[in-house]
Amino acid sequence: MSENMIPANKQLLELMKQVDSAVSAVAAKFPEEFKCHKGCSDCCYAAFDVSLAEGVLILEHFNRLGRKTRKQVIRKARQAQKQWEKAISQGADLALTRIPCPLLNLDDQCLMYEVRPVNCRTYGAPTEINGKGHVCALSGFSAGKTYPTVRLHMIQARLLDISMQINPHIAERRWPISDILLGAIDDVNTMVP
Repeated sequence: MSENMIPANKQLLELMKQVDSAVSAVAAKFPEEFKCHKGCSDCCYAAFDVSLAEGVLILEHFNRLGRKTRKQVIRKARQAQKQWEKAISQGADLALTRIPCPLLNLDDQCLMYEVRPVNCRTYGAPTEINGKGHVCALSGFSAGKTYPTVRLHMIQARLLDISMQINPHIAERRWPISDILLGAIDDVNTMVP
């Protein structure tokens, strides 16, 4: 691991704790509306990308998995990558696109739960993206009511700051998890746009 990734990973893990705390506060205040629970994997089929900082951390933890598990995940990552590329080429609305995360195991459990990306961590809580509110379709949050909202643009700005420490040349770029697992950022120190 590069020396510039160690402080970045620490900062990312601290940001993840803060995000978890904010989401937990919403869940505690609105237990009937907040439907996330162990075994629910709806967010694991959402098509989204991750920051460089998140990708580096996921890849670091992925490389610690057993060889057999890594091979299974890579096979699923190739399938997910094809689905992602097809959706992009067809101009699909990624918010409506369903692509299984390659890190989802046969028991609908995340293999990287402790380092899952921010999008996964915030999925069940009301979020704001570009001034528009979003909620998980399975949640009980009602349209027209006011709830505490996770402002994803602020979190994404912090993720960008952390990614800049790793490699400022590619810090603004984002990747689907399948690309991360298939080697898109294997050597972030030499990557340039």
